[in-house]
Amino acid sequence: MIIITGATGFIGSNLVADLNARGRTDLLLVDDLSTQGKWKNIAKRRFSNLIDYRELDALMKRLPAKADAVFHMGANSSTTSTDGDEILRVNLHSSMFWWDWCTRTGSPLIYASSAATYGDGNKDFNDDQNLDALEKLAPLNLYGWSKHQFDKWAVERAGEGNCPPQWAGMKFFNVYGPNEYHKGDMRSLVAKNTELIARGETVKLFKSHKVGYADGAQVRDFIYVKDCTAVMLWLMDKSNSSGLFNLGTGKARSFVDLMDAIGSALGKNVSIDFVDMPESIRPNYQYFTKANTDKLDSLGGMGLVQSLEEGIFDYVKLYLSQVDKYR
Repeated sequence: MIIITGATGFIGSNLVADLNARGRTDLLLVDDLSTQGKWKNIAKRRFSNLIDYRELDALMKRLPAKADAVFHMGANSSTTSTDGDEILRVNLHSSMFWWDWCTRTGSPLIYASSAATYGDGNKDFNDDQNLDALEKLAPLNLYGWSKHQFDKWAVERAGEGNCPPQWAGMKFFNVYGPNEYHKGDMRSLVAKNTELIARGETVKLFKSHKVGYADGAQVRDFIYVKDCTAVMLWLMDKSNSSGLFNLGTGKARSFVDLMDAIGSALGKNVSIDFVDMPESIRPNYQYFTKANTDKLDSLGGMGLVQSLEEGIFDYVKLYLSQVDKYR
């Protein structure tokens, strides 16, 4: 059996789709469906059971003696959340639970960390898991802090030999792709703007409020969700690679590049209006992110990752341009 937490969410549901494509239906899904239409993310999927992560008694009864792998994708991923108790329970304590369970049962664990652990990036974006290096990172929000705390906790446990036989913390950069539609304001700009560009309407991007960056020239490391899941399954297959891994393309691309890629996929010209960035987010706004992918590349994993234009084309043509946008 394979266990996927956060299985009805964005990355989790794409993992379920890829595992089904491999012929795996012995999947224990752990999540809540909430009221955001998340059920649509797994409407086409096959699995053994779906258990609400809050129903611990039911979950414990369904856990096998050992899992082929646990993909722990479940989290409160809102970068604007201010509910510390919720973040502590959902992001930190649940991750510790799965780490301990995988350690006891000898099950591999691949879990979702985040590039938000790097804060403003002034310490670079190197997935160095030395504790001294990790201590220098300063996340800018509660979400990033929770992911960073677990990364440090995991590295400490691994250093003591108290760890699963394989563990991998995936520091996701800016992920976009099908099944993100329930995320509201946390959706990618691809999901938010494709329909506007298709209709020939003007899209809005933030002006730059930092010297050295033109309007729309703020850059991110955008990665397609299918590439993320391909790399995670590849790591599962390798089974001998553990540690913290950056999961991005290793290339920094501007928001204007992103809009142009959408326009190219649609065969449309793109009109952009630059608007002032809200004062409330300016202090913590990141102008530059780019994953250092040397560690993953040295293992051979970066050969699975597509370019921005390739990923956007697949997303726009196969999903966002269709009546049924779900994978």
